[in-house]
Amino acid sequence: MKEYTTIEGFGNATYEIQKSRFLTYTAHVETEAEAREFVLSIKKKHFDARHNCSAWVLGPDSSLQKSNDDGEPGGTAGNPILEAIKQQHLTNVAVVVTRYFGGIKLGAGGLIRAYNHSAAIGLDNSVKVAIRPFCRLDVTIDYGMLGTLENWIRSQDIHTLEADYTDKVILHLLIEPHDVENIQSQLTDMTSAHCQLNVNPPEYLEVKI
Repeated sequence: MKEYTTIEGFGNATYEIQKSRFLTYTAHVETEAEAREFVLSIKKKHFDARHNCSAWVLGPDSSLQKSNDDGEPGGTAGNPILEAIKQQHLTNVAVVVTRYFGGIKLGAGGLIRAYNHSAAIGLDNSVKVAIRPFCRLDVTIDYGMLGTLENWIRSQDIHTLEADYTDKVILHLLIEPHDVENIQSQLTDMTSAHCQLNVNPPEYLEVKI
């Protein structure tokens, strides 16, 4: 499992050059079906536009990539949008750039720059999140140790889930896999081994950046 970066929800931006308006829409997507559905929704929204060009990147390793020029000269729209996504090292992202033609031709180079810039500012306006693998480390302790451990957790900037309070306290710490052994050792030392530790398999979790 490897860390990757994506966007949260949706984003948008507007860019105008030589009387042509470029409207950018971005979305977090997990599958090709979701990406296609998003592109179709924008095409329906802007059915009167000359072009609704798009691209998406999917997978933790960005292995699935697709672009569409939607009537623009080959390579002048979809690929520049795709490059904007790749330049920001994002995945699980779909981008649609809608163009309302203003009557002045931009030429191939102008189109490439306009679509790339439009996609880039749309992604700039989107909330970025890191998707990282974490192991949930369940720490069972007596109430007398709670204050000490809470202060230590804050000092280490460890992400946590809501604790369980019964006859004992169960803290749920989110630890990056490579650091689990070190954290277990520190907890054992701090509590003089008066704690119960349970490590869960790693899973992807979202962290805002």
